[in-house]
Amino acid sequence: MDMFPVLILAGGLATRLRPLTETIPKALIEVAGRPFIEHQLDYLSAQGIKKVVLAVGYLAELIQDCVGDGSRFGLQVDFIEDGPILLGTGGAVKRALPLLGDPFFVQYGDSYLPINYLEVQAAFIASQKPALMTVLKNNNQWDKSNVIYSGGALIEYNKHEIKPEMNYIDYGLGILQKAVFSDYSSNQVFDLAAVYNGLSGQNQLAGFEVFERFYEIGSLAGIEQTDAYLAKLIVKE
Repeated sequence: MDMFPVLILAGGLATRLRPLTETIPKALIEVAGRPFIEHQLDYLSAQGIKKVVLAVGYLAELIQDCVGDGSRFGLQVDFIEDGPILLGTGGAVKRALPLLGDPFFVQYGDSYLPINYLEVQAAFIASQKPALMTVLKNNNQWDKSNVIYSGGALIEYNKHEIKPEMNYIDYGLGILQKAVFSDYSSNQVFDLAAVYNGLSGQNQLAGFEVFERFYEIGSLAGIEQTDAYLAKLIVKE
């Protein structure tokens, strides 16, 4: 099975990590001895991914200099830059669509996801729905739970209206068909979460349950945990 391309959303300002990110973007924070983006790209390549699009903004040229064309990772990497107006995560996806295949994976630039991408892709195809969200039983451990998932079905995703029966969280990897963005204009500011919420309300969002936690570098504690996790993987290799 040919693997779908992956869109990585890496254009954020990373203000929560200042002063660490005053001179480098979050994607280049050193984790386990290397810029974080290199760990992400190595893992995607090992999963059989061939094409990656990086949506970049803040200090984009530094990421481009580090990654290049992606060939040293065994990948083809293209870049799409934020325009003068920040369009939100959904707007960034919309801007990147011309560079992507259909369907495509989407994930965040500060997340390391130890997941089998082929299994996720197969589940998406089997679902016959236009979108899929990976979910983790969270019970508010890593962040506020925002998904109702039961009997193998994603019932509701809503990060703004938290309900007691929400025990799962968006794991951070999705698959989307381009058509789900057809109602959004090219310069519209919107959040990817709004797209997922609307799809779940129409029973058009499949779910795929994940059982291993995600790692992130969006906080100092997250950087420390991710560094320890990746350092152990390097030792095993």
